[in-house]
Amino acid sequence: MKKCPYCAKEVGLHELYCSDECQKSVNDFHDKRDKAQKAFSIINGFFVLGIGISIFLYSFMPAAAYFGAACLIILGIMYLFLPFPADIMIEKYKLKKAIFFTRIIAGVLLLLGVIVALLKVFSIL
Repeated sequence: MKKCPYCAKEVGLHELYCSDECQKSVNDFHDKRDKAQKAFSIINGFFVLGIGISIFLYSFMPAAAYFGAACLIILGIMYLFLPFPADIMIEKYKLKKAIFFTRIIAGVLLLLGVIVALLKVFSIL
């Protein structure tokens, strides 16, 4: 049996989606991703690189932890509002579950950024 590309419910052999809502959700997702993909990739690359640079600079100047925390928080916010999972993740879990996992990752990034910032503020880090 085939599965719906959005919710992973089983569909008939000649059907592609289980409902019109699933088809609309998949089309909306792909339209939004196609429009924002270039900007998303540039911003993502910049802030991931920023995290790496801040980790390197932390050994020379501990204030770089603030920059790393800011990068983590911005990435978390971006993934929260623009959850664009990788294609391989969509293939494995289908779109609905992949978006859910991406939002969980966004929450973890936000939490980690806040923890790093608070540890730095209280001079524990």
